[in-house]
Amino acid sequence: MNEHRPVKRTPSLLERAADMFGTDPAAGAPTIDLSSLPAEPERRKTKRKAAPEAEAPPPPSAAESAPEAEILDPVVEAAPVVEPVKPSPRKDIARAAPAVVPARQGTIDRDRLGARGMIVPGAPVTGISEEYRIVKREIIRNFGGTANRPLLPRGHRVLIASANPGEGKTFSAVNLALSLAVEADHDVLLIDADIAKPSVIETLGLEDGPGLMDALADPHLPLGDCLIQTDIAGLKVMPAGTAHMHDTELLASARTEALLAQLEAGAPGRILILDSPPVLAASPAAVLAGHVGQLIMVVRADTTLESSLRDAIGLMGACPHIQLLLNGVKFSPGGRRFGTYYGQGGAS
Repeated sequence: MNEHRPVKRTPSLLERAADMFGTDPAAGAPTIDLSSLPAEPERRKTKRKAAPEAEAPPPPSAAESAPEAEILDPVVEAAPVVEPVKPSPRKDIARAAPAVVPARQGTIDRDRLGARGMIVPGAPVTGISEEYRIVKREIIRNFGGTANRPLLPRGHRVLIASANPGEGKTFSAVNLALSLAVEADHDVLLIDADIAKPSVIETLGLEDGPGLMDALADPHLPLGDCLIQTDIAGLKVMPAGTAHMHDTELLASARTEALLAQLEAGAPGRILILDSPPVLAASPAAVLAGHVGQLIMVVRADTTLESSLRDAIGLMGACPHIQLLLNGVKFSPGGRRFGTYYGQGGAS
């Protein structure tokens, strides 16, 4: 009788692992009766077919992998996150407009100014120059902002007016512009806005040409062609230009405000001095009052009637700040005589 002998076989992975780590199945540890298991089928070596390329998952893009990398275990090295490229600055963003450059040059007639008793650039200090020094300091304080007074909106735009003709508005406008032109922190643009009877160019002895009304009537006209750079570095002049039958309507339009803003562009310290028509004689004066922050009403001593002054001020209500300038005074109540001190010699 032949005895049944078990067939010898290769130890399984579990058995080899038990031998490797010193596990004894006879020590009461639960084991599996491997003798009752069928023999492992012999695997045939077959060539695996490559998966079709269409079924292969596409590699994750940098944008898809970046969020997953943020939640991975810190031990795992995450793929670098690609920073998005910042777009270049837009080329169509408007930059600060450059200052308008006058296309014309002119020399002020100093002899003419002296003959009319006005401020003469470069001449010794006189009483009239000292008087306008006081006036300009008040104007600058109004838009410069100080501790004891509020900042005046559009205060750098100053309209010089009078109730009637012949009361000295052009005399005051030119003298004030000449006095302001020597300020270190400011430059001045003197605009002749008396379209019907302009006199600024004649007073200064400059050559006339295109000016305010030409720029308003023709938006395509280069603004520099309407400006004169005088031989004083801080003083530019804009003539009245060609007379127009619709001057009041043009001055009341949005075009005027845009024009004034263009004249101020690129020149933060610029002061605009506008010589106005007489308030009670021409309608543009009331329109111009809405474009400025300060109004200087020139009053001729012993000439301007109180009723006329009240009527004129009533028409100029569009300007928020109105001051009076007394012109043609033959005496000073306080005995003030500016200018004489500079002509005195000796120790002070």
